[in-house]
Amino acid sequence: MDYNGYSGNNYNTTSYGAQGAANGGGFMGGEVQSSPAGAKSGYGKDTVRPVTVKQILRAEHPHPDAEFKIDGDIVTQLTFVGQIRNISTQATNITYKVDDGTDIIEVKQWLDSEANQDQMDMDTKPKLVEDSYCRVWGRLRAFHDKRHIQAHIIRPITDYNEINYHLLEATAMHLFFKHGPPNGAAGNDQKAGQNGQTNGNAAETVGGVELPKHLSPRAVAVYKYLRNSPQSNEGQHVQLIASNTGMEVDAVFRAAEELVEAGLTFTTVDESTWAVLDF
Repeated sequence: MDYNGYSGNNYNTTSYGAQGAANGGGFMGGEVQSSPAGAKSGYGKDTVRPVTVKQILRAEHPHPDAEFKIDGDIVTQLTFVGQIRNISTQATNITYKVDDGTDIIEVKQWLDSEANQDQMDMDTKPKLVEDSYCRVWGRLRAFHDKRHIQAHIIRPITDYNEINYHLLEATAMHLFFKHGPPNGAAGNDQKAGQNGQTNGNAAETVGGVELPKHLSPRAVAVYKYLRNSPQSNEGQHVQLIASNTGMEVDAVFRAAEELVEAGLTFTTVDESTWAVLDF
């Protein structure tokens, strides 16, 4: 199984702090996520996703106006950790070269004169220096086919357990988007029904339609609900689907996008209402 460079010999060898810096105290962090209410297909646009630099550089981006996608999921705001290899200060921005052990990427932080002065006045605040570790929050950008991160926040890491925690979190998110929630998980997607569970190596047939093997359990669950519901020209709204399957709204949007891309459903009266295609 490909873990995008998380383990084994696939993990690129760089000079990144002996591959992990496994010392320090306990880090119990979490990222802030925004609600997808009212979203179209952009349910994840305001969600911060933990990633590695290798994932960033390999993100799908078919044309300049397209959204970036990692594991088939739209990602614009992201967070990662790494070691600062170089700092270049300009009049309008500071550029950091950050190495997370999987690859290196430039992180640009634009300067605001007033905010910058306030930061300079905080003498007790930890400083970002070369060879120190940092966490970055920002957006993925591309300019002349070169990718960089436009940082909202970049701060020093003082507890090195945060590095290991982040790599585990990024791995878990990668596996979730690739294979769905783990068996026996008590999450909302799992509550979508044990009927939504599939064998990743076996195709499932619903209403005489053989579903693609790559569909996630949540997509199968939503398709089953749509197929078994009374059919109408209007279809089923996201809130109704969420209510009847026990899924969160953002999970329904993700599932619906999979089904639309697979040619199994289509939107009807708006971008939050779907119906199944008849075969």
